[in-house]
Amino acid sequence: MLIIGIDPGSRFCGYGLIECQGKRITAAGCDVIPIREKLPLQQRLLVLYQEMSAILDEHKPEQAVVETIFYHKHIQAIFALGHARGIILLTLVQRDIPIYEYSPREVKKAVVGNGNATKQQVRYMIGKLLNLDTVKHRDDAADALAVAMCHFHRMRFL
Repeated sequence: MLIIGIDPGSRFCGYGLIECQGKRITAAGCDVIPIREKLPLQQRLLVLYQEMSAILDEHKPEQAVVETIFYHKHIQAIFALGHARGIILLTLVQRDIPIYEYSPREVKKAVVGNGNATKQQVRYMIGKLLNLDTVKHRDDAADALAVAMCHFHRMRFL
C-alpha cells in the first residue's frame, strides 16, 4: 500500500510517500512543493492545486494523511494554512483517496516518542527509521514522511 503524508503550507508544502508491505516500510519519495511567497494567496493556492494534482496523478497513493493545523500566534498564517489545507483536501477528495488527519503532537509522539519533539529530532528519527539521508531534504519533506509514518503505526488500531 502506498501512503502519502502531507505537511500543508501556503509557501512550502511537504509531501512524503511510504510503501507498506506487511510490517515493512520503505520510503518511496519525498519533496517540497515550493510556492513563491510574492504571489497573491489565490495564485499560490492555484500552484498548490496544480502541483498536488500532478503528484497524486503520478504516484496514485491509496491513502492520504494530512497534518492538522497547529496554533500559531500570527492569525494571518493560520488562515493561509487553512486555505492550503482546503485545497489539499479538495484535491484528495476529487480522486477518492481516503484521508486521515493527525495533529503535529500526535505525529511527533508516534515517530519520536515525545509529543514535544523538535523538528531536528523528527528529522533524525525519520532518517533512522526509513534509512534516509534527510540532509538532502527540507524539514517539510521529513515532516510529511513523519505524518505518513504516524498513520502506518495507527493503522493497526483503525
